[in-house]
Amino acid sequence: MTEVIIAGIGQTEVGEHWEIGLRDLALDAIQDALKDAGGLKPQALFVGNMLAPNLSNQAHLGALIADYAGLTGIEAVTVEAAGASGGAALRQAYLAVKSGMVDAALVVGVEKFTDKVGAEVDEALATASDSDFEAVQGMTPASQAALLMKRYMHENNVPSNGFAGFALTAHANGAANKNAMFRKAIKPEIYAKAEMVSDPLNMFDIAPNADGAAALLLTRRDLLPRDYKNPLVKIAGSAASSDTLALHDRKDLLYFDAAQISAGKAMKQAGVILDQIDLFEYHDVFSIYAALQLEAIGFAIKGKGWELAANGDIGLKGRIPCATMGGMKARGFAGGAAGVYQVVEAASQLRSEAGANQIAGAKIALAQSLGGPASTALSHIIQSLD
Repeated sequence: MTEVIIAGIGQTEVGEHWEIGLRDLALDAIQDALKDAGGLKPQALFVGNMLAPNLSNQAHLGALIADYAGLTGIEAVTVEAAGASGGAALRQAYLAVKSGMVDAALVVGVEKFTDKVGAEVDEALATASDSDFEAVQGMTPASQAALLMKRYMHENNVPSNGFAGFALTAHANGAANKNAMFRKAIKPEIYAKAEMVSDPLNMFDIAPNADGAAALLLTRRDLLPRDYKNPLVKIAGSAASSDTLALHDRKDLLYFDAAQISAGKAMKQAGVILDQIDLFEYHDVFSIYAALQLEAIGFAIKGKGWELAANGDIGLKGRIPCATMGGMKARGFAGGAAGVYQVVEAASQLRSEAGANQIAGAKIALAQSLGGPASTALSHIIQSLD
């Protein structure tokens, strides 16, 4: 079977880049990934983006970015799956290389939130929900997540500070990530005093929308440059699943079926079991999503995912380290780039390049990105070959 190697990784700092355009962000990440890969040239480009037509008045990103990166002539398309756009673009690149149709595939996730401000950003984000039955009622992603969290807390007797561990972990890990938007740890009392955004979600339960780009270059082992010096890391499993777009159409509002299905398929492909996973990069755009992912995948039983955060089990030295470079909460949620950042960070861990955040002996990672409340779920198993 063809091994799909992550030959190159690149990323920009996440933040409010008022002075940098969308194409320039993408180019910065691409150049870093190509350099890291030893100069390999891609035959295809897959762009993960969520909101450029809404926020940047720009569609057709495949051609735009290929041209700007000096890659005119290659296959180049945009992949959109809401917050899972980056993960979905990565899966298309993986399938292209795995099939043998493409020798080297470039993935770049990019988002530019600061091209619009205020209500226009909320309106754009709401397009990821069911427009006819949710967005038209004024529901935003944050208010939807708040309803989920309130119901979860009610059904499982979660205390008011029960979700604090997710934010505390993210900010502690983000402090050592030079590319994170927030690089300062927070204390429990800071979380407790935080301003409420949409009850019970406070400002530390919501990842900040931010600009950023991350890139990966995938290829086969036999095509790596002779002088390639990076530790070998491969994508051992890749899977996608979908669920109803509208929450009210689900049998159980508090169970992420798509997260469970895609993770299960990816692990089966890779031939690994849950106990072999050394770290988990979850989609913590809201704290409740992190808890529900931990439960759906099997790290915690239903209704107990929050306890893993409260007990320190998701810390760098915990039972299942999560958001090891700060996650979306501290790194920032860069829309269509989020899923690519996850895998760049996981690859850094498996290369032993994570610095102060390094998970000792890490060999296998799981990265999962979500579109909406797991209406789409993309899961990737990343494995060290050294």
